[in-house]
Amino acid sequence: MPPTSNQPPLKNLLADSERAEHLKQESLAFKSVTLSRRQLCDLELLLNGGFTPLQGFMDRETHERVCDDMRLPDGTLWPIPITLDVPRAFADALEPGETIALRDPEGFMPAVLTVEEVWRPDKKREAEAVYGTASDEHPGVRYLYNEVNDTCIAGRLEGIQLPLHYDFETLWDTPEELRRLFDKMGWRRILAFHTSNPMHRLHREMLLEQARRYEAHILLHPAVGVTKPGDLHYYARVHCYKAIRHHFPHNLAALSLLPLAMRMAGPREALWHAIVNRNFGCTHFIIGPDHASPPSKRIYGKYDAQEFAKACEGDDLGIEIVPVEGWRYVPAKGQFLPLGQIEAQNLEAVPYSNANLKDALAHNREIPDWFSYPSVIDELRKVYPARSRQGFTLFFTGLSGSGKSTIAGIVFAKLVESGNRPVSLLDGDIVRQNLSSELGFSKEHRDLNIRRIGFVASEITKNGGVAICAPIAPYKETRRAVRELIEQHGAFIEIHVATPLEVCEA
Repeated sequence: MPPTSNQPPLKNLLADSERAEHLKQESLAFKSVTLSRRQLCDLELLLNGGFTPLQGFMDRETHERVCDDMRLPDGTLWPIPITLDVPRAFADALEPGETIALRDPEGFMPAVLTVEEVWRPDKKREAEAVYGTASDEHPGVRYLYNEVNDTCIAGRLEGIQLPLHYDFETLWDTPEELRRLFDKMGWRRILAFHTSNPMHRLHREMLLEQARRYEAHILLHPAVGVTKPGDLHYYARVHCYKAIRHHFPHNLAALSLLPLAMRMAGPREALWHAIVNRNFGCTHFIIGPDHASPPSKRIYGKYDAQEFAKACEGDDLGIEIVPVEGWRYVPAKGQFLPLGQIEAQNLEAVPYSNANLKDALAHNREIPDWFSYPSVIDELRKVYPARSRQGFTLFFTGLSGSGKSTIAGIVFAKLVESGNRPVSLLDGDIVRQNLSSELGFSKEHRDLNIRRIGFVASEITKNGGVAICAPIAPYKETRRAVRELIEQHGAFIEIHVATPLEVCEA
């Protein structure tokens, strides 16, 4: 399908079948790097054209231009760095012109990269430019400092095959596929809605109002790559999206899953989302309050993202920004209304947040009928069971000899005696013997040991059990990473056994 005025030609980086087969045969001799989940999301959108006009992972020059000016070297607007970081030892062993295999954790090879540049980014500079802060209180900055390697590689990227998705197979669309779908259905004005949360009645009413205003059809385009801490796993969210889609008028709304890894970069990220949705064939993009902001501490103003993106609208953006204010339910009128209208008419509105919803689900209380649909609530109850049926993790920390293992053992015995939930004890010595026997006690090995414990505890918690952990975990960042992993599935309670050093050594 030829591009319309707002749609640039897509940069499809997949090799033809003959070249792909040749690369598969040659790859047996290639060095391999295993990509993180974020890197796999970035790779997929590079290969399928979702990141048009990018033609690969950024080199130093491109990275610096994007950080400083939000421009590619040719002057094209692009606000977020897309880089491929690798371990320093791996990078040091590479030669210019060498081809490496990019693999997922299962060993599947979606692409190869011919190395042209090995370089080191200035992380502080990137943090200040992209996130507006160098503080690791921002989860995106924290990820940049602690999870991203210090060395990046760039070069010619050739796709072998798009990453495979075995879930919700009919809901994964490439930009080319969505463009063709819109053309086939005769949709000319498409309003994109990005979200990483479940949708309820408020979202439906707001979207219908904007669709009427712009005479547009709707694309529900939720991010299902790496999203924000505390977000519901996308499997459950997709069931909610499928349920609410049935409450839209026939042939008005489409649902497609976007494998995008969010950065929580607020204003810059909102602009990035708009560009990506433009590439998928949309003509309008909704930006609401706190778009792409971190979930806890306020770092950006409530409407900073939409104001920033709107200011860039005429700057070769190619998609119209639709700013939307907050909406609330007004009992006197029995409907949701924008805050501006509520204030102008001096109406009384009822606030009901996601925190209220989660609390009601945890305590098995009724959800107001006006807030959501029974089919959506039914899906949420499957993943937010009553607190009496939720799993949780008790994470004891302290010095060697502090008594944490003894206390953990007593708690384990009492919980097993109660018989209410399956209980697992992940004591430091037991884990060292069975999961981490090859590890030493360097910082790197201690971190890896704690992350292994965290992974096992998260699986126990996810399945409604109790995980009792009692390791030596001296590093705050590692404990925080474990907390974020486990809190996706249940409560994480950190208990510091503060026994004085002289007692521990006695």
